Amino acid sequence: MRIGIDVRCLSDGRKTGVEEYTLNLLHNLFEKDTKNEYILFFNSFKDPKINFDWTEKYPNVKIKKFRLPNKLLNLSFWYLGWPKIDKLIGGADVIFFPNIIFGSVSKKAKMVVTIHDLSFERYPETFSLKKRLWHIFINPKKLCRSADKIIAVSGSTKNDLVSIYHINPGKIIVIYSGISEKFKIISRNEARMIEVKEKYGLPYKFILYLGTIEPRKNIGAIVRAYESLKKYAKNNNLDNLEKYKLIIAGHSGWMEKKIFSEISEIRKRLKNPEDIGIINFVKDEDKEYVLNLASLFVYPSFFEGFGFPPLEAMKCGVPVIVSNNSSFPETVGDAGIMVDPDRPEEIYTAMKEFFQSKEIQDKLREKGLKKAAGFSWEKTAEEFLNLINGINKK
Repeated sequence: MRIGIDVRCLSDGRKTGVEEYTLNLLHNLFEKDTKNEYILFFNSFKDPKINFDWTEKYPNVKIKKFRLPNKLLNLSFWYLGWPKIDKLIGGADVIFFPNIIFGSVSKKAKMVVTIHDLSFERYPETFSLKKRLWHIFINPKKLCRSADKIIAVSGSTKNDLVSIYHINPGKIIVIYSGISEKFKIISRNEARMIEVKEKYGLPYKFILYLGTIEPRKNIGAIVRAYESLKKYAKNNNLDNLEKYKLIIAGHSGWMEKKIFSEISEIRKRLKNPEDIGIINFVKDEDKEYVLNLASLFVYPSFFEGFGFPPLEAMKCGVPVIVSNNSSFPETVGDAGIMVDPDRPEEIYTAMKEFFQSKEIQDKLREKGLKKAAGFSWEKTAEEFLNLINGINKK
């Protein structure tokens, strides 16, 4: 069987959730499957920021590169429904889209698309005008209804597809994403750990947020909760609790200036403004070390289709506080502390109780490791392959 995979999402060379998903799925899929033929469809008018040389070791994998202006290509897909991707790559039985994107497939080919979340439908106010317009033009609802099969990365996403888009539940398959094996417990005495600690100027004890700096992640609530924690520690002379710093780390997102402005205001109210540290960017190869150095990971996002960061932290043996919404009850559940993201006081209470109970700390660490171990890219690839192999048999 010839399987076409649209990998245009990799053109920027970034490592956001969709790119992580696509790369990890492909690596594990190609290692597992030597029978099917895979053709990767890639288009970039500019020189791509990603190297595909790693695919050369797989004899059943080929890449078809095009250098068309993406805006022109997208306009043609949107307005004319042309060209057909399966025909561009020389024919295919199945075309797979790892994310929502402009595209067109002929009736001869089956279409499979992964939907990571419908946050743009649930919380449109947390997206820029440009992003909202992009979703309107791309018409995800039409894409989902055209697909032969839809992969939802969580039961939460499947439920949204059914309730918001009224998609037939029978054509939606829940296949959880995986967590990279690089995330694991690392000794604090390891030389690389010490190097990373110094590189980012990390304190000995700290609470960590690591993700995109944008409104949907609810970073302001973390900072306000931390301010309450500091007040509680000071008023009760809890020197050990006062030693914990807060580190906000991640790459730039929409409305980051407003978020940093709020952080700045809260910093001014603290006895030691440097108790809240900001790291603008953490390199991908440093992530597992930064996570291992943290005492607690806090991620009270308003909405997540899957939510990689908390599971990555859990796999590193770091307890987590997450929201009680969207996919978190599935992916984290009782392996973390769940809070209402609209109530910063709940985040504060969770922090306070966590640091004052070694029993809670040990229990969450143990449960977190066990829960995170259930998510692997090998398993994701296996379930994906079962879906693809069965799609033409019906």
